[in-house]
Order: sequence, then structure tokens, then C-alpha cells
Amino acid sequence: MLSFNQIALRRGTELLFEDVNFTIHKGRKAGLIGATGAGKTSLFKMIIGELDSDHGEIEIPNNLRMAHLEQEVQGTDDTALNYVLGGDSEWSEIQAKIDEADKTGNYDNIGQLHERMDAIDGYTAKTRAQQLLAGLGFEQDEFDKTLQEFSGGWRIRLNLARTLMTPSELLLLDEPTNHLDLDTILWLVNWIKHYQGSMLLISHDREFLDETVDNIAYLHHKTIELFPGNYTQFEIIKAARLAEQQSNFVKQQREVKHMQDFVRRFRAKATKARQAQSRIKALERMELIAPAHIDSPFHFRIPQADKTSDPLLTLAHANLGYDSVVIGNVKLNLHPGDRIGLLGHNGAGKSTLVKSLCREIELLSGERHEGANLVLGYSRNTKLMTLIWMPQASP
Repeated sequence: MLSFNQIALRRGTELLFEDVNFTIHKGRKAGLIGATGAGKTSLFKMIIGELDSDHGEIEIPNNLRMAHLEQEVQGTDDTALNYVLGGDSEWSEIQAKIDEADKTGNYDNIGQLHERMDAIDGYTAKTRAQQLLAGLGFEQDEFDKTLQEFSGGWRIRLNLARTLMTPSELLLLDEPTNHLDLDTILWLVNWIKHYQGSMLLISHDREFLDETVDNIAYLHHKTIELFPGNYTQFEIIKAARLAEQQSNFVKQQREVKHMQDFVRRFRAKATKARQAQSRIKALERMELIAPAHIDSPFHFRIPQADKTSDPLLTLAHANLGYDSVVIGNVKLNLHPGDRIGLLGHNGAGKSTLVKSLCREIELLSGERHEGANLVLGYSRNTKLMTLIWMPQASP
């Protein structure tokens, strides 16, 4: 299906990877993982022909149909439904010719056009496009809205719908869960499970990878290694390899130290000189094993509070929103030790609630009570809020 043979790629002066050899077989779904900047997106660009390799070749069947997710889309007067339908270029071509024949009255080839439309299951295209839009969170009254009426995040969803609409044997998805809520992620997981083609998926969501892929392509140390199984199975194999590597490293270091000690002690003695020289040569020939290295060692600590009170933060009969109410009559008590996941579809008011708790926006009405010396931590990008009780004198 898709073979990489001795592939090497540079971007500027930086070598991203070299000596890459692996194959994605028909029907397999592989997750492409690696550190940021390692070359995952560049690999996708090579597959679709936007970048040329510095060495080696990618073998792709001539008749292979590919679909890939664009990260941006311009606002136009095209409707959401028509934009998604445009993902099937053959359908668009046939439909345009049928429309032209109806307009001009030239029906010489109309029979052949309808035969072609039937052969590609084109008469269900609008229904399939509508199902994709609905699955990705669009309301029916939004199908006829123009692209320029949607925000950037919703345009990304339209790009995803258009990609899934494209007939393909190979699907390339780069971070498809960006801008998706939980319901649409679950819908996308189910869609991918039923997809009959091969897939390469870039994602940092380990649960999403676990549910959607059967191979992991791991980009590290400037090469790509293919592992069987999903992300959890990859982590098990990787941990076992690291443990074995560390064990071999420790064993070799003991051997090296023993040989170096022998050389130091007996190099100058005539009776042991030959043995010492033999060990020196052995050390020079030895291929040293590197210590096991965890890619991203990261440690953090949330400061512990000296004092706590209960409740931490309370909303009573609160109406939340901006110019109008987004969430009404909220009653909420947050207690020490609470760990709360906030779920809801886009626009339901999740960010509005968190911003109201943090006083980033004021309540439209109702009451908000916080404990003395309360300190709030709030990350806007991850929508994570930490409530900490600390003494007044603490910074």
C-alpha cells in the first residue's frame, strides 16, 4: 500500500530523519507519534507530494486515492453542505455536467452521466454529507450557512467533514481532534473504526490512538520504527526495551570499569603488559550502550495549602453569560479535593462557567461566594482551573 525505502529529509540545515524503512499495508491504521518538530507533518507533506525527500523513495500505487486533512480553510460564499460535497471531486464533476445539461437542454450524454452517478453511489452523496455534518456537531439549519459565517474552529470541522467525504484508500489525518468536543470525538472514533482503507494518524491523544490504530510509527532518534498494536501496547514494549537497555548499560559499565582498573594496575608490569594491551584493544572495539533515556522528563508540583475551608467556592441562583444568559440558575458548591470533569457540546457554556468562577466575567445575577484567602489557578488553553487555599501572607 505505502512503502518508505531509505527515506531521508532535511528542512533547512536540520536533518529530520534518515534511513526510514517501513510499510503500511492495505487496511492497516497507524498512529504517527514523536516529539514536536520531529517531522510528522513533514512526512505527510512528502506523501502528498508537497515535499521531496533528500534521499530514498516512497512507493505509492499509481491508482491509490488519498484524502488528507487541511488545517485551514478560507471564508467563502460556499455553503457548508456544498463545501463538504466538494470533497468528492468525481461527484462534483458529474453533477456539474448534469446541471449544465438541464440548463441548456443538451441531453445527448445525460444517460451516461446518470450511469456514472449511479456507479459511484452519487445519489446518496447529499445524505452522506449531511450525516457527516451532523456527526461533527452541525445543526441542520447550519448546512446552508456560508463558510465565512463560521469561526475558525468550525471551519476546521468542515475541513474534516470534507476529508471524510473524499473517496480514498489512504486517509491522512493530522490532529483531527483539535476543536472537537467529547461527543464528536466519540463519533469520529466510530467512523474510523468502520473506515475500510488504510490510515496514517498524527495525534497526541493517547486514548484516541488506542481506539483507532493497530500500529504505531514512532519517530525518534531521526528515524521511524513501526510497532504492532495501539498506543498502550507500544508503551509496554517501549518500557520493556528501556528496562533491558538500562540493565545492559549497567552490566557493560561494570565490565568497562573492571577492564580499566586492570589496565591501570598492570599496564607497567612486564608480566601483565600483554593482557593489559589486550584489554585496551577490547575497550577500543567495544560498542558502548547508551543509558536508557526518557524522552520528556517532566516534573511539577501544585503547592499544598496551609489552611483549608469547606466549601471553597459557591454559586447560588446564578445566571451566567455575556449580554444574554448562557447558563441559568446555577447552583454549585466546590469542596476541597474535588476533581470535576466539565462536559457539554460546543456553545453549551463550559468556558462561560469557568470564566465566571474565575471572575473573568461577572455574574449577570445571583451570588458568588469564595472562601477567605482563596487563590485560583486558571489555564485558558486547557480549560483547567485549580482552587487552592493558602494563608493571606503567601505570595
